[in-house]
Amino acid sequence: MTTTTDTTVRTAVLDDAHVGDIHGALGTIRLGDHGERRGLSAKLKTLLAIAGPGLIVMVGDNDAGAFATYGQAGQNYGTHLLWTLLLLVPVLYVNQEMVLRLGAVTGVGHARLILERFGRFWGAFSVIDLFILNALTLVTEFIGITLAAGYLGLPKAASVVLAAVIIVASAFTGSFRRFERIAMVLCAGSLLLVPVSFMVHPAASQMAHDFLVPTMPGGSGQAATVMLLIIGIVGTTVAPWQLFFQQSYVIDKRITPRFMKYEKADLWLGIAVVVIGAAALMGAAAAAFAGTHGAGNFTDTAGLAHGIAAHAGRLAGVLFAIALLDASIIGAFAVSLSTAYAIGDVFGIKHSLHRGVSGAKGFYAVYAALVCLAAVIVLLPGSPLGLLTEGVQTLAGVLLPSASVFLLLLCNDKQVLGPWVNGPRTNAFTAAVVGVLVTLSVILTASVLFPHIGSGAILDIMAVCGAAGAVAAGYALVRRRGGAGAGVEAPVEVLDEVPVDRSDRDSWRMPPLETLTRPVMATGRKIGMGALRGYLAVAMVLVVIRIVEVAIGH
Repeated sequence: MTTTTDTTVRTAVLDDAHVGDIHGALGTIRLGDHGERRGLSAKLKTLLAIAGPGLIVMVGDNDAGAFATYGQAGQNYGTHLLWTLLLLVPVLYVNQEMVLRLGAVTGVGHARLILERFGRFWGAFSVIDLFILNALTLVTEFIGITLAAGYLGLPKAASVVLAAVIIVASAFTGSFRRFERIAMVLCAGSLLLVPVSFMVHPAASQMAHDFLVPTMPGGSGQAATVMLLIIGIVGTTVAPWQLFFQQSYVIDKRITPRFMKYEKADLWLGIAVVVIGAAALMGAAAAAFAGTHGAGNFTDTAGLAHGIAAHAGRLAGVLFAIALLDASIIGAFAVSLSTAYAIGDVFGIKHSLHRGVSGAKGFYAVYAALVCLAAVIVLLPGSPLGLLTEGVQTLAGVLLPSASVFLLLLCNDKQVLGPWVNGPRTNAFTAAVVGVLVTLSVILTASVLFPHIGSGAILDIMAVCGAAGAVAAGYALVRRRGGAGAGVEAPVEVLDEVPVDRSDRDSWRMPPLETLTRPVMATGRKIGMGALRGYLAVAMVLVVIRIVEVAIGH
């Protein structure tokens, strides 16, 4: 049995490894340290000790798949799709802030909460999606490693094996602090994209314009391809694995609600690094290929390195390749841990980086097996590596609505979050986000059914879906007893008119799971979730069809 750090009240924290001193990469906070942080120096030291979960999850998102997606956008369409990054900032923050609250307040991983609160039938949808998508994503990280190694003149097989050894060994130290220090060094390495961008000299004024003014590049014949790429950008920037990773990592780091404001600052830092890196990559690719035969003819990230080197010199190409290698490794860290944490949640396996291999054999075995399997797949002759890289990012964008629905429902569950439940504005925004994600799937479906769909028709679809989402969100806010948005009916307790008492939030933790009453799955909510799930299954099939068509076309 475990207790909170501030009281003797029983909590749901499942593993005693998740209670104790915070041993961060850049500082330590003792379990009994309850003092108020006064002065800039004390607050900065606390932030340095807490920093990690938000930064790692965000930088891990700028992985090998992101390099390919952002690079393709820059090489094929210049900086005209930069606006997508700016629009995704609030989505990134709201989604990750919600899982941050869930981790700090509950002490229970995302997968375990979904299964316990919604049952195995509904929870299996979200968890199975995660396992499949993470396995494919991990393969793309090793694809990135092979491409970076190839550009640098390193042997493919040896590079893949060495990278796998480094990824596994970094987690097998039995020390949370050592792992986080390695991860933070890799986070710093992601900033190599900034000097690469300066060496290539993209047009700053054009980039500023394209950040603020949304445009749809290409003619009507390219509308479907552009929308597929936009969905890929959404999928690589706001990926489902991030939700599972950050919640479990916050728990593993032993962060409690009283440090919430510092963890939110850490999250904002991570978001800033992601946007800067993505913009630098897109801008560098745009400038390097502008006016060349390579413009509009993206191949892979190795082609990006060669194009950047041809435009700005060999050093720029080498720095880009090192940044790609760095991104692939930190992405593999995060995705593997996300899966291992989730499997530990689902099957009740001890899962913590604070434990040595002997204290959490199943957890480390899953982590190592995933890494080794991905490495083997990449080394198999004839593997469709290019198709996997492009498809994974798009599938992530398609599957995200399902993950966001469960996240929204959990963050409105008063038994789970108590005084930390969502407020009306967060609910309205998140419901709108779910609507936007579903809208992208609708556009993708239309693009497959009507290959020559024009930009005007796509904008019309966005307008209609946006209006429908606004009406649904307004109805939810006014009635407070209808659906939570996106066709999903919220639990009755979510929409209770009784105001939430938010006093003493810093010491409130979720009670043990066995003491909570499972929310009733109303008929309307079952229908809504079933319809959404069915639609996403169809959309996944159509995504695969479209990707194959694009591959054949090239």
